Amino acid sequence: MAQEGGCFCDKIRISYTGEPGTHVLCHCLDCRKISGSSYGNNIVVPENNFKLLQGKPKTISKTADGGNEITSHFCGDCGTTLMRTGPSFPGSVIIKVGVMDDPDWPNKNTPKGELYVGSRVKLHDAIPGAAQMRGMPS
Repeated sequence: MAQEGGCFCDKIRISYTGEPGTHVLCHCLDCRKISGSSYGNNIVVPENNFKLLQGKPKTISKTADGGNEITSHFCGDCGTTLMRTGPSFPGSVIIKVGVMDDPDWPNKNTPKGELYVGSRVKLHDAIPGAAQMRGMPS
């Protein structure tokens, strides 16, 4: 069964099938800035399971905190970042959880790990049982 999502204005629609490769929170400054929040909440799915259903996102690329280039794909109309791609997660698409249509998705899917935990905002506790990593997984 496909899981679908879209940007705030719904001009760009995405979906993925199957189980995510993983679900992680990221506390790096890049994820904080791109999400406009105190961390990024990310679903990592194999690119073969990802589909752009509608619209054409704009992109911006930069060297991420881990040293690899990361490309953010966002709606040019409303500004929503839908997903990110890059060599840190080769063969995968990193979908922002907040764009998923199912508002209960985060409650049904506990993150398996947290990245850049040294940058975690103090008001957030570590997720019990989730791998705690100082940077990107190797």
